[in-house]
Amino acid sequence: MDRNTAPTLMECAGKCLLSNVPAAIKALEILPKHLFIPLFKTAFLGRQKEVLKAMVKVWPFHCLHIGTLKIQERPYDIMEALVDGLQFIPAQSSPSGGPKLRILDLRQNIECRITCSYRTRRAFCFHSCVYSDRSILEVEEALNEAQCLDVVPSETDPGVTWKTAELLINLTFNSTLRTKRFLSFLKSKVEQSSGSLHLCCRYLQINQISVHTNMLQILDPACIDRLEVNRVHLRRVTSLFPQLKHLDSLKLTSIPYQSCNGPNFEIFLTWLGKLDILQELNLSFFCLSDRVHKLLSVLQSPIHLTSLSLPFCDLSNRDITVLSQSSQVTHLKRLNLSNNLIFWGGREPFQILLERVSGTLQHLEINNCQVTDSALEIIIPALTQCYQLRAIVMALNPVTMSALENLLQTLTTMVNLKRVVYPIPAHCYEEGNFPGSLNRQKLNAVKAQLNFLLQMARRSDMSWTTYPE
Repeated sequence: MDRNTAPTLMECAGKCLLSNVPAAIKALEILPKHLFIPLFKTAFLGRQKEVLKAMVKVWPFHCLHIGTLKIQERPYDIMEALVDGLQFIPAQSSPSGGPKLRILDLRQNIECRITCSYRTRRAFCFHSCVYSDRSILEVEEALNEAQCLDVVPSETDPGVTWKTAELLINLTFNSTLRTKRFLSFLKSKVEQSSGSLHLCCRYLQINQISVHTNMLQILDPACIDRLEVNRVHLRRVTSLFPQLKHLDSLKLTSIPYQSCNGPNFEIFLTWLGKLDILQELNLSFFCLSDRVHKLLSVLQSPIHLTSLSLPFCDLSNRDITVLSQSSQVTHLKRLNLSNNLIFWGGREPFQILLERVSGTLQHLEINNCQVTDSALEIIIPALTQCYQLRAIVMALNPVTMSALENLLQTLTTMVNLKRVVYPIPAHCYEEGNFPGSLNRQKLNAVKAQLNFLLQMARRSDMSWTTYPE
């Protein structure tokens, strides 16, 4: 709720009801269906764990999404309360067909309502799992086929428990005690469900794997569409997830240097080549010098990367040349080559690369790439062809004030470009030593001059900042 907005009568009534937890839980038995959603919002934002648990048990809709609801701290206690309310009841032992809630979605920052609105008689959720063999859609389809064939499962057959539930969640594996407790709770809940709870993890971030190996047993690799792994041996990455089929985004950061060579790298390439719908690839602090051609060679059609980030990868001029010639770059919306000492000379491969991506590129990062005044002169014409460009980040490059002013005059003509993170001119550093201690007075003068030029160009919608700011 916006703090600047006065609470509605419904919100005031909800808070009044929730002030007495036992009474609120009792009232759920007679609460009209349309009041569940506003009451859930109030209970969630108020961290009313017992009420939330009780609401899940009697939720009158097919699905429940956290959606855009947010609370300040990581809501492990709230998520545990919601999961704890899930019911697993065999259809034949449920007098009224069992609980209606089938899909609990604990993912935040997604654009969806608390519950889906249905236009057909059969309940359906647009966010339900579609890849796993254990998803609700697959299980119910199998049951429907069995009923058509008059196949009656035995009471001991897990298939009889058609009242399955689906838990959509994003998970992070790290070494904190609270994370360990939460993951242990999830594992216990899945095991207690006797196969009735399908854990659908869409986004998995791994910062520490050794203490969570047993947790991997309850994850279905087919569900994961975004994987982020930090500081894990490359061989471990490929061995943990040999069956990834629907990975859309892969981010590997700070993979140990020694694990990026020899057979480990070749196995990684083979593994990467099987990800045939990959769209976002981010390798950071990953040794790739003179090996980008091998990386791109395994990304065969129909793959068209929309995001490629290779910061701190020790890229060579040959690597940039390979990028500029690859068919994989022609659909890029995001390109990050920061912190690579790219050689700028002659007809620049980077200029050609910009020309190849000019029709789609929206976000460009080239921080600390040794972009000089002469390099800017070469790439500015190519930049102006990137008519969809919305943001360019190019901090920590040794340019002069005159080159920066020329850059601004050019970029202000690009109507879609709204954000520029510019390099601080070399003269702003003490004794002209780049990088080094900043002379704040000189930097303030630079900011004032750039703001004046933006006003003259009538680009109040364009933001020019240094990094970080």
